[in-house]
Amino acid sequence: MAKEVIVIGGGLAGSEAAWQLARRGVRVRLFEMRPRKLTPAHRTGKLGELVCSNSLRSKEITSAVGLLKEEMRRLNSLIMEAALASEVKAGKALAVDRELFADHITRKLEGHPLITIERREITEIPREGLVIVATGPLTSEALAEDLKRFTGEDYFHFYDAIAPIVYAESINWDKVFKADRYGKGEGSYVNCPLSEEEYRRFVKELLAAEKVPLKEFEKPRYFEGCLPIEVMAERGEDTLRFGPMKPVGLIDPRTGKEPYAVVQLRPENRDGTLYNLVGFQTKLKYPEQERVFRMIPGLEKAEFARYGSIHRNTFVCAPKVLKPTLQLRAEARIFLAGQITGVEGYVESTAMGLIAGINAARIIHGKALVVPPPETGHGALIRYLMEADPHHFQPMNINWGLFPPLDLPRRERKRFPKRERYRLMAERALTRFYEWLGEIGEA
Repeated sequence: MAKEVIVIGGGLAGSEAAWQLARRGVRVRLFEMRPRKLTPAHRTGKLGELVCSNSLRSKEITSAVGLLKEEMRRLNSLIMEAALASEVKAGKALAVDRELFADHITRKLEGHPLITIERREITEIPREGLVIVATGPLTSEALAEDLKRFTGEDYFHFYDAIAPIVYAESINWDKVFKADRYGKGEGSYVNCPLSEEEYRRFVKELLAAEKVPLKEFEKPRYFEGCLPIEVMAERGEDTLRFGPMKPVGLIDPRTGKEPYAVVQLRPENRDGTLYNLVGFQTKLKYPEQERVFRMIPGLEKAEFARYGSIHRNTFVCAPKVLKPTLQLRAEARIFLAGQITGVEGYVESTAMGLIAGINAARIIHGKALVVPPPETGHGALIRYLMEADPHHFQPMNINWGLFPPLDLPRRERKRFPKRERYRLMAERALTRFYEWLGEIGEA
């Protein structure tokens, strides 16, 4: 095996992967097509350019993303170093000066003696050697098509149509019932029944709600199977009742009758801590999603682990094509990193670049590859990528619903309010993370 790794993509994930490799004495050839060829979103040729926001979200360890950043900092993340060097005041959020942030990353990578940066587009994955593909949500169609040849899967998306996800603990279980249509299955769906009056009021507010305007390069051709919920509602007042909100085959055990309309929630993970609003992909603004979707019976106090969205993205069906080490199942010399793995967000993308970089370096040095424990932030994300339902797979931000629940007796769980539970989960995560670092020789 050559003592060099090729990294394709100079965004956050690719930059982090290159840095982790070089820190471990591995030569890197980092390919970035900018500024010779810009994407529809980027404006400069700087490495690590932020395009959608300057916020890396919460700094608090009691938030899942704050925990993830602390783990990355402990692993000497270049992106975290750049963020702290370019930080601007933003309360409890870690916000950065975009120019200074990208300048810092570019300067450190260009100045490292083991990193060679080549400014040209890669349209095919090299047919030999270790490769990390970190091309992000705007991966070119040519490279995406080439990646399909290695994965053997057609499940490779250029647009997300994402439905919201709510925390199970925030559902009013007294107002919902579990059942599958016609009594088939194991009753895994949670059903929120609506009366005619509730349904009419919901549709009215849905149509009046503010939407997020699409960017020019994001204009999608909607598939009939994943239309935004508000687009379906525009086709007629009863469209939803004959679509994702149809009550057919569902009997409310409290009334013995079929409701006028139903919103179904599907379990998002094995632990049953998260539920997906089936068919509710949307372009509503986030505050509007909270306002309108909380009109659904049982969701009056719903807390959202992920909001719905429809935007340009490119990602693989991770449960089918990836190993937990972030290697392709079909060809282990190829790693994926960043949003293309099926994570969502700047921090999560960087974290996947970090793990891919570590594992590629371990191959070079003849060491066993590693997977972070599921109790940690990095491990929780990888666990989601591996265990999510491949038939309904969608990108995910990190959130506490992805972590294994605390091992508490049922009668004691109510003693701990939400913030206290999150604090305990963060303490458990960091303890396990530090143990893991010692186990793999990274302490």
